[in-house]
Amino acid sequence: MNQSDIELQINNLRNQLHQHNHNYYVLNTPVISDIEFDGLMQQLIDLELSNPQFNDPNSPTQRVGSDINKEFKQVKHVYPMLSLGNTYNEGEIADFYTRVSKNIESPFEIVCELKYDGTAIGLTYENGELVRAVTRGDGEMGDDVTANVKTIKSIPLKLKGNYPTSFEIRGEIFLPHKGFEKLNNDREEAGDTPFANPRNAAAGSLKMQNSALVAKRPLDCFLYYLLGSELPEITHYDNLNLARTWGFKIPEHIKICQTINEVYDFINHWNEARHSLPFDIDGIVLKVNNLEQQRRLGFTAKSPRWAISYKFKAEQGYTQLLSVSYQVGRTGAITPVANLDAVQLAGTTVRRASLHNSDIINNLNLHHNDMVYVEKGGEIIPKIVGVDETARQANATKIQFPTTCPECATDLIRIDGEVAHYCPNTNHCPPQVKGRIEHYIARKGMNIDGLGSETIDTLYQTGMVKDVADLYQLHPMQLISLERLGDKSANNILAGIEASKHIPFARVIFALGIRYVGETVAKKLTQAFPTIDKLMGASIEELMEVDEIGDRIAMSVKAFFEDNENLALIDRLRKAGLQMQVIEDKTITKTNKLNAQTFVVSGTFASFSRDELKSIIENNGGKNVSGVSAKTNYLVAGEKTGPSKLASAEKLGVKIISEQEFIGLIE
Repeated sequence: MNQSDIELQINNLRNQLHQHNHNYYVLNTPVISDIEFDGLMQQLIDLELSNPQFNDPNSPTQRVGSDINKEFKQVKHVYPMLSLGNTYNEGEIADFYTRVSKNIESPFEIVCELKYDGTAIGLTYENGELVRAVTRGDGEMGDDVTANVKTIKSIPLKLKGNYPTSFEIRGEIFLPHKGFEKLNNDREEAGDTPFANPRNAAAGSLKMQNSALVAKRPLDCFLYYLLGSELPEITHYDNLNLARTWGFKIPEHIKICQTINEVYDFINHWNEARHSLPFDIDGIVLKVNNLEQQRRLGFTAKSPRWAISYKFKAEQGYTQLLSVSYQVGRTGAITPVANLDAVQLAGTTVRRASLHNSDIINNLNLHHNDMVYVEKGGEIIPKIVGVDETARQANATKIQFPTTCPECATDLIRIDGEVAHYCPNTNHCPPQVKGRIEHYIARKGMNIDGLGSETIDTLYQTGMVKDVADLYQLHPMQLISLERLGDKSANNILAGIEASKHIPFARVIFALGIRYVGETVAKKLTQAFPTIDKLMGASIEELMEVDEIGDRIAMSVKAFFEDNENLALIDRLRKAGLQMQVIEDKTITKTNKLNAQTFVVSGTFASFSRDELKSIIENNGGKNVSGVSAKTNYLVAGEKTGPSKLASAEKLGVKIISEQEFIGLIE
């Protein structure tokens, strides 16, 4: 057989297998047996192995995945992946309907869809082929999980028909009930902890480093939203119908509604009918159908104005409390967890529920072996909402919150004004130490890839890493010796550790995990105290002079830098070469256009986050303050500006300007 014939045979097999996958996983109408399908697949595998010159990254053979670990790349979304605003009653839907009507002043249609309880994904197609699959992430950046997504049989690798040259389609990856039950049964038989719900299982599966393992999980995907500059139709609904002909699994339960009463009818129907579905939904999504009307309505900083989701009321179950266990978090907070006799709730088997803190336990008057009522908050996180005291056993004893840490036996403390109990053994309680390391390496901190929680646990258990400074003493052979880590993974981890030495000072402070110091507070601290020595030497009074820092944060920062072990840690990190001072970014243009004028920024904005807007003010010579006073020059008012700030500005004669008016000040 010559090369041309071999290529033709390979392409024919690929086309056949793509069509059979579509028939089975999308149309649910297979036309050949599993044995016949496997025979065709094996023919293709053999031909591809012996003829690598004809390799294709979107061949059906790629759906089996690879057992080579691959770190996820961070990818910027071409179109931000925003969240939808939530409503919980018909009145809020009416408010949404009224807002849309006022803003577009013309007839409109609402498309009602089911709200799938899975994990969001964005798929990019170029010339009819899948080129990239990206998770939601933080809405601006997500993980490139293309290799894992290619293993999901209902997602087409190649399209058919007349499709746009380039576009993105978004949807939800989920686990059907049957697949979830089988997955958990397999995990229990293997001695692994079962997943709490299908949503967590789907999200966890998508983030696995081994796509060959992902391929063994029965993930499915519904697609429900197209984006692109050359979409063929002018309505959302018509584009979805066309996408179905290209090979996508588009949900069948979609309805165009002309009136708000039709919307209510759709919601009420599925509030009952959802229990008969083979997968989880937690509400209904409403979208304006016409794309031009969508563009006119636009977006807030966090969500589209042309869409909203209605969340179903939580379903309640009745079961027995078996025991209460206690988890220790990164900050030392002790969280009680109820272990329950298995109960079906919203389509899933629930065995655990959060009890949050000791006050919740006391308010419930919870006793051992009580019969309890369980709800899923937002259909996702189970919680105990009540106790059936009439069913309580006569000799039942009350649940007593522990007085010592369940991990290290240190006496617990409770800080005035807080509901949680804490283990104060910050530097030696194992879950706290490992939790702080995980916080330190996270993307918003030092961004060290490849060190998952299992690897950190192994490094801690073997004594290689007892604090974050130990990361900078690791050697390649130490990492290679760990199970499941090869040369490439070890080198990636070490490269990430080395790169972290160039992370800006503000993120170093955030990564240290000082209680109450988040990203914004870390930036404010390092702006006010631009070196680690100045920050360590700051008094509580000096710390409280920093905008938006009160006594609680100030005392926490002061306490952190008065601890000798923390000081030794800082010294080791300094010697490792981390950034311990602010280095001015010379690429940022600074002006004096705002000339020491003071600004209060309130609300949400279309073009900037509040932090970005405040940085622009400072870079142009202005000053940010948190509260409106007679000395304030401008209140920059976005959507949902605080009513008290508006009232104060009007009373004091402070000029109130919009986002566009602010842009005019600096142009």
